[in-house]
Amino acid sequence: MTDVSTTPAATFDVWPGSAYPLGSTYDGAGTNFAVFSSVAQKVELCLIDADNTETRIELQEVDNFVWHAYIPGVNPGQRYGYRVHGPWDPHNGKRCDASKLLVDPYARAFDGEFDQHSSLFSYDITSDNPGSGRNEEDSLGHTMLSVVINPFFDWGNDRRPNIPDEETIIYECHVKGMTQTHPDVPENLRGTYAGMAHPAIIDYLTDLGVTTVELLPVHQFLQDDRLRDLGLRNYWGYNTFGFFAPENHYASTRNPGDAVAEFKGMVRSLHEAGIEVILDVVYNHTAEGNHMGPTIAFRGIDNEAYYRLVEDDKFHYMDYTGTGNSLNVRDPHSLQLIMDSLRYWVTEMHVDGFRFDLASTLAREFSDVDRLATFFDLCQQDPVVSQVKLIAEPWDVGEGGYQVGNFPPLWSEWNGKYRDTVRDFWRGEPATLGEFASRITGSSDLYQHNGRRPTASINFITAHDGFTLNDLVSYNEKHNEANGEDNRDGESHNRSWNCGEEGPSDNAEINQLRAQQRRNFLTTLLLSQGTPMISHGDEFARTQEGNNNVYCQDNELAWMDWSHLESFGDLHAFTRRLIGIRRSHPVFRRRRFLAGGALGADDAVHEIAWLTPDGTRMTQQDWDFAFGKALMAYLNGDAISEPGRRGQRVEDDSFMLLFNAHFEDIDFTLPDEEMSALWEVLIDTTEALGYPAEPVKISAGDSMRVPARSTIVLKQIDGEDDGTE
Repeated sequence: MTDVSTTPAATFDVWPGSAYPLGSTYDGAGTNFAVFSSVAQKVELCLIDADNTETRIELQEVDNFVWHAYIPGVNPGQRYGYRVHGPWDPHNGKRCDASKLLVDPYARAFDGEFDQHSSLFSYDITSDNPGSGRNEEDSLGHTMLSVVINPFFDWGNDRRPNIPDEETIIYECHVKGMTQTHPDVPENLRGTYAGMAHPAIIDYLTDLGVTTVELLPVHQFLQDDRLRDLGLRNYWGYNTFGFFAPENHYASTRNPGDAVAEFKGMVRSLHEAGIEVILDVVYNHTAEGNHMGPTIAFRGIDNEAYYRLVEDDKFHYMDYTGTGNSLNVRDPHSLQLIMDSLRYWVTEMHVDGFRFDLASTLAREFSDVDRLATFFDLCQQDPVVSQVKLIAEPWDVGEGGYQVGNFPPLWSEWNGKYRDTVRDFWRGEPATLGEFASRITGSSDLYQHNGRRPTASINFITAHDGFTLNDLVSYNEKHNEANGEDNRDGESHNRSWNCGEEGPSDNAEINQLRAQQRRNFLTTLLLSQGTPMISHGDEFARTQEGNNNVYCQDNELAWMDWSHLESFGDLHAFTRRLIGIRRSHPVFRRRRFLAGGALGADDAVHEIAWLTPDGTRMTQQDWDFAFGKALMAYLNGDAISEPGRRGQRVEDDSFMLLFNAHFEDIDFTLPDEEMSALWEVLIDTTEALGYPAEPVKISAGDSMRVPARSTIVLKQIDGEDDGTE
């Protein structure tokens, strides 16, 4: 037993404990504390009482730069932090500051707030020389506190849905935005994990037909001082500092640590409904920002280990993310933090995968993005992480950061080229049809070369970052004035088209065209090979009023407006039907790339055939024609050259997709009976519900008019209606 001087006086049993696992670990009798720092000269564990009385316990045990102790009798709910004593030499990259009470990077929960007080900064914020001087004000009372949690939870019979990649349909959403205004979610649960687990939300998702929710960041994040000064808030959450803790503001209660159990309950409920949970994670940077940011965790613990510093100017930080800093993936302890976090969320929180924000940064061990980076090797060999869905946002803001198609075989990728190509096609931009054909058939040019499947392509038209689908067809320009940056923020090149009038319109023709374009985009997305991702609310025309960067709009502008579900019920029903068609027909979700390639090999009828509007096979001249606004795609359900997952032969109906992105109607002639003698219209995007009121059949060799800017999908029939919707 060691007596430790405290304020007020107290005596604790302090046992050596263990250097692993890092963080605070409660075992039913006490808590083990362990924190890494290779630069520290002394580390104090600070236990904080309810009245903010601090008890300091010097950690005497150090193994491999991990400072640790076991304290019997320390129970869940205990708030704590660290004071790290060491060199203060910012120009040489060392920023230890014992006057700052630091949060535990491995903490499972947090309590309190960062309140913008000057004590959070290690420099003089009043100085004319930004980031200079020294400020040794004590930050206790102004910083968040780490919390010991109870790790025990009754998972019951929880099992992962394990949705096969080819059957996955991702729904990207925000915990708060999804639930904040839902009329059937109780007010006290709105905006919370419990709200996401409410039957009203789960029933909505299962009825729509999606298989997987991808949640915008739920790791504990920081509210930016700049935004708070503007009366705004960090809504998206891409400002993480707690990579093991669920964001506590999304919990329905404010008791320290409750967010953990509530998050687990949400996952369990979604799993019971057969829905996977993927987390959008931000390991590329932390919330501490650049040299002018606060000292709240990593900077004060071991600045050089956790951050990439400018080689010849260690006062400043490398910034491949546009946020002020980049995590140092050259250091084994930073890599350990990432991998420990990923394993924790899979094993303890039961999530089913991750989408990595600005993932190119994680591959910058030196300066270039390296496909052989250590991070990729660690994921590949890890028996836990390698078995869940891993999705990269394959770019960052650094030189050479755009890496679509270049990630290793284990990974899927947000396919930015799919988004751009499909947007350009439907807004009528001159482009070759070959690019469009490649994108809607799984982008074999990007993913086939290293053994990946079409499902590696995460196809999307819109995401949280950018216009909603409704705004994509309603605005030519961004309208981000509400963000307080004079409309300078957000992407300026959106590949959008307002259909003739900027913003809301009373013109019936414009509104009809916009509705038609929404259906064109959704049809293209959900019938493309690959893995489709829908941005929440696009299925009922959610709008952000032209704001394409609502990262700071924690209000009705960014939240789901569930009243749209009634006013845009036709679009919702159309989306639901499209998802049903995709799920019913494996021809739209192949596990393998098309035999003969995306453009077909010869005149034989393979798995796909591309035809001009006059019904003849596409030639190279047709593919290269700059007009490129109309074509037909034949999907042969009788020639799926892949076995089912249980070894059975996969057979399906055949379909003909007729695309007309031109501003005039075009007459299409169906090919001869080799492909089918008789077809029926399954989808017609000129119709409000997406299909004609009465069955429409057409025979081989006949001509049919495809209206301007529309898609028609034909299903092969055997002379009689087989009842398939």
